[in-house]
Amino acid sequence: MTAEVGVPGQLPSLIETVEQLEGVLSQPTPDVVAALGELDGDLLILGVGGKIGPSLAKMARRALGEAGASARRVIGADLFPTPETREDLEKAGVETITCELLDADALAALPDVPNIIFMAGRKFGSTGGEWLTWALNSYLPGMVAQRFREARILAFSTGNVYPFVPIAQGSSETDPPAPVGEYAQSCLGRERILEHFSHENGTPVLLLRLNYAAELRYGTVLDVAQKVHGRQPIDLAMGYLNTIWQGDANAAVLRALAMCASPPEILNLTGPETVSVRWAAQQFGQLLDTEPTFVGEEADTALLNNAARCHQLFGYPRVSLRQMMEWVAHWVKIDGETLGKPTHFEEREGKF
Repeated sequence: MTAEVGVPGQLPSLIETVEQLEGVLSQPTPDVVAALGELDGDLLILGVGGKIGPSLAKMARRALGEAGASARRVIGADLFPTPETREDLEKAGVETITCELLDADALAALPDVPNIIFMAGRKFGSTGGEWLTWALNSYLPGMVAQRFREARILAFSTGNVYPFVPIAQGSSETDPPAPVGEYAQSCLGRERILEHFSHENGTPVLLLRLNYAAELRYGTVLDVAQKVHGRQPIDLAMGYLNTIWQGDANAAVLRALAMCASPPEILNLTGPETVSVRWAAQQFGQLLDTEPTFVGEEADTALLNNAARCHQLFGYPRVSLRQMMEWVAHWVKIDGETLGKPTHFEEREGKF
């Protein structure tokens, strides 16, 4: 039996349906409810239609309702290539606007709000289409910063701006960036452009360096589980990784809005563990009753984030790594819906 989604303080032992999954991903904690209740004004999420945006928007909407601030709007802007995403958001009470964000006139027509979460960007397909990657990841942030200079802007970035580091280390916010490959370089470009306009206009900004939010339809944990279940060899080239349950990432993002500052704040966001890919595959082997196979050997370095500051501010994630793995293993067993988008966490040359 599973616990009912939405009961405060409870998580299900297993997740059986997409509807139940969406409920878990968007369930706000009391701290999120309190944080959004104290924040002034409406919230606009730019690039809401991606992997994380819908559940983030729904959590914000639910939190404002629980805070007694239902009159405040949560608005999502995107091109919405899949109409189902827009319909699902509207059903949850999130207002939506179809918008080509690179169109200056369309960007100017968006409503003035005091709170911006900037999620738009491009990773996969970057190799061979570097021009569009740079436009979305570096040029668009400048457009957004100028358009919403009076707002606070929390911008999603990535741990890819850091170099590969020894396994025992993990990159902290004060470490100098050294991105590998054009995708990562363009993400550092995003940060530098936002940093410029924060200094120029006094716009409060927070740069959120996220390493691998995961849920049952997407993420590094699913990647490993699917390969074990499908009896595909596990590449150990990137032998270690960080990950965090997407619902916990959503909660941290919404609480971090209040941290926006000029000059910008930087915050790493990921789980507390350095996860051995070999160990994770072996655990999935037990959960899925399949012996994993491996190719290659673990390198001495990996792309790793140290999110100690985030955990100090907001506490440890509600969903443990083990809980996440048990949920994912069951989801794979029941052939649950996935996005069909591998993370390519194994990539060491920065080519996406």
